[in-house]
Amino acid sequence: MKTALICGVSGQDGAYLADLLLKKGYSVCGTSRDAQMSSFRNLSSLGIREKIKLESMSLTDFRSVLQILTKIQPDEVYNLAGQSSVGLSFEQPVETLESMAIGTLNLLEAIRFTKAKIKLYNASSSECFGDTKGLPADENTPFHPRSPYAVAKATAFWEVANYREAYGLFACSGILFNHESPLRPERFVTQKIIKAAIDIAAGKQEKLYLGDISVQRDWGWAPEYVEAMYLMLQQQEPDDYVIATGETYSLEKFVEVAFSCVGLNWQNYVESDSNLLRPTDIAVGRGNPSKAEQKLGWKAKYKMPDVVRMMIEAKLVVSPSGLQ
Repeated sequence: MKTALICGVSGQDGAYLADLLLKKGYSVCGTSRDAQMSSFRNLSSLGIREKIKLESMSLTDFRSVLQILTKIQPDEVYNLAGQSSVGLSFEQPVETLESMAIGTLNLLEAIRFTKAKIKLYNASSSECFGDTKGLPADENTPFHPRSPYAVAKATAFWEVANYREAYGLFACSGILFNHESPLRPERFVTQKIIKAAIDIAAGKQEKLYLGDISVQRDWGWAPEYVEAMYLMLQQQEPDDYVIATGETYSLEKFVEVAFSCVGLNWQNYVESDSNLLRPTDIAVGRGNPSKAEQKLGWKAKYKMPDVVRMMIEAKLVVSPSGLQ
């Protein structure tokens, strides 16, 4: 039986990945900064909280990382931890950089120090590419980060590449484009839209206020994306991969699909709020996942309209009184 350590197991991706690995027969250990105080709501919603060993670990504390690696002795480590919101990173740039850059470096150094045969997956982000002028980004596209979040992710990416090349570690990064699910926190604009559409249809809310709805993104389905993470660590050689659907839609289209799912015309309910605009933003995010399909055999089945529909359906199942 393989043992997997998931840093950031309480988040969207961590929970889905834990579920996937359990189904594959893994022993799974998940960490958070304070396992005794964390609710692990996502694990409970998937019905797997009791199946996972939970440990407290601070990724920014090297001693803490070393202790957990020594105690758990994992075959695979998935680094999904760190501040996960682009918008929040403008308000908390130091915490964002430290949680990702120092956290990733501590994991790499601990693996190197112990000489353990550990395979490491690092969660990178399409935000690292910045604005590619509408061109699809692949593994050779230069980074041009436009937010503190993207700067932190780019730093961690190059740390992983450096340790792979300098010390021969099996360490790789998945450069994931946007991926959503019912487990997304409501601070994310996609979940904010889903909730608002349902609440407006139910008469619980009158308007939805958004920033720039002309931005375009490549949205996928999170449970599929964690499969790509797993596949990266099953390869003979470590490498980095862009994970995306290859299709881009505007946020306006996302809104339109969400409201149409509940029988409403979005234009009657959505208004612009300049206070929600970011200091810098990416106009178009578009990914080229051909390498993942060729080498991993991974291809996204669900595109944005499917994702929106599944998120709406999941919300209505949880709260069936949402619509009249």
